[in-house]
Amino acid sequence: MAYASHIINHSKKLRNVPNLMRRDHAVLVRWFSHGARSSVCKREDVTKNRSLGYAPAESERVSKFVARNNVSSGLSKNHLSWTTMRMGIPMGGVICSRELSCSQVQSRRGFASDAGLPPHQEIGMPSLSPTMTEGNIARWLKKEGDKVNPGEVLCEVETDKATVEMECMEEGYLAKIIKGDGSKEIKVGEIIAITVEEEEDIAKFKDYSPSASDSGAPAATEPAAPPPKQEPIEQPVSSPEPKTSKPISPPSEDRIFASPLARKIAEDHKVSLSSIKGTGPDGHIVKADIEDYLASRGKEVSAPTTKTKDAKLAALDYVDIPHSQIRKVTASRLLFSKQTIPHYYLTVDTCVDKLMDLRSQLNSLQEASGGKRISVNDLVIKAAALALRKVPQCNSSWTDDYIRQYNNVNINVAVQTENGLYVPVIRDADKKGLSSIAEEVKHLAQRAKENSLKPEDYEGGTFTVSNLGGPFGIKQFCAIINPPQSGILAVGSAEKRVIPGSGPEQYKFVSFMSVTLSCDHRVIDGAIGAEWLKAFKGYIENPESMLL
Repeated sequence: MAYASHIINHSKKLRNVPNLMRRDHAVLVRWFSHGARSSVCKREDVTKNRSLGYAPAESERVSKFVARNNVSSGLSKNHLSWTTMRMGIPMGGVICSRELSCSQVQSRRGFASDAGLPPHQEIGMPSLSPTMTEGNIARWLKKEGDKVNPGEVLCEVETDKATVEMECMEEGYLAKIIKGDGSKEIKVGEIIAITVEEEEDIAKFKDYSPSASDSGAPAATEPAAPPPKQEPIEQPVSSPEPKTSKPISPPSEDRIFASPLARKIAEDHKVSLSSIKGTGPDGHIVKADIEDYLASRGKEVSAPTTKTKDAKLAALDYVDIPHSQIRKVTASRLLFSKQTIPHYYLTVDTCVDKLMDLRSQLNSLQEASGGKRISVNDLVIKAAALALRKVPQCNSSWTDDYIRQYNNVNINVAVQTENGLYVPVIRDADKKGLSSIAEEVKHLAQRAKENSLKPEDYEGGTFTVSNLGGPFGIKQFCAIINPPQSGILAVGSAEKRVIPGSGPEQYKFVSFMSVTLSCDHRVIDGAIGAEWLKAFKGYIENPESMLL
């Protein structure tokens, strides 16, 4: 970044010299007497800022400033004037939080301007997840006037997937909160707060409001010179006689002139020709006159009908529920999935008697050792992960140039909460034991219900399992693929069925569970999807093989 050094050796009136010299993002322009030229005031030097980190718009503003103020000329002796231009240079600061390991936060350093504002820092809405474009302020943990230190939590931000704590990056005082508690749909980069270094500067930001350019809006370009105004040329305008038919009193003449077709249409619709004014030659009534009259009469009849329907609609009782951030993201992603991914579905019934017996034995051991109980869903996750290891084509994603096949088997598990649908991820599920999977699923599900998931808790999945059978008793359903994944398994409930036994006239009761695999046909062909279901069914019906 280009630095315009401000040497203030000749003046003792400016007391904040060390602080000003530490500002990496200030541009200081100086003049000296006797025609001395500062190297930073040359147009060529100023406009080189871009290669050192300035944006093109900022370089252009510096160049225009230099051109307007003739900075090469000197001032009177023993007089040194300095100008600080508030550039609003973005800084990429790293925020490390308990709730977020590492994310980029946008902030801008501001300096004294013509409005007399002291040095300050503008804090923008951070991007806390790869898909985040806007966020909400859940609540502020600091108040205006509070002292803030690096690492302290400023506020809680509701992202598109979770609520995340945003920490302070520098020491100072919270001078102004631009977006208060409950502020919604704040664009990434939009200013949400102002911090200052000196406590006495807080009062100067009481009525501060960011400009449009400071709020993340694109900088306004200079308007082009208006084209030369042309004097309008008056031309005689002939107003044609409107063709609308108007009811008139019957003519004094006994005979009404009308074309045969017009008479036929008037008779069919029981319309009196005396109420229609003709627009044809010599006042003849033509077909168009009849049609215009019928159309105008139709509008008069339809008007009260519309009002009646509106009155019925107005009588409906309803409540408008605002969209939550997670609801809007879920809606957009699922709509994108159904519109762009060619889904197809494969369903198979699996016998779960041996699975239930093994689960009972394992839970007895878990209770004796004080561990978490193992659910059917935990066994399904393990079986799905091992089947993906055996059929890796289903553990892939589609791109425009290639199919990406993952070496890690990370299973997302759908969890329904009051706030919406979350899909926390179980990483390397094929390598974990059932006890570890059970504990991790319960822990992540609880955090999802508390709306405290971190981005690493739900990002990076390669396959999804959605179970509506155990909790809700749904027999069978088809799930929507979670992009960019290529498959999702929908698990239904288990039910007892009567099947033939080993001998004649012998029958037995067996529990079957229906599962449906939704596949992206661009990645998973029908035979590959069937092969994966065969492997999954083998692990479910012979669960001891999952322990090998």
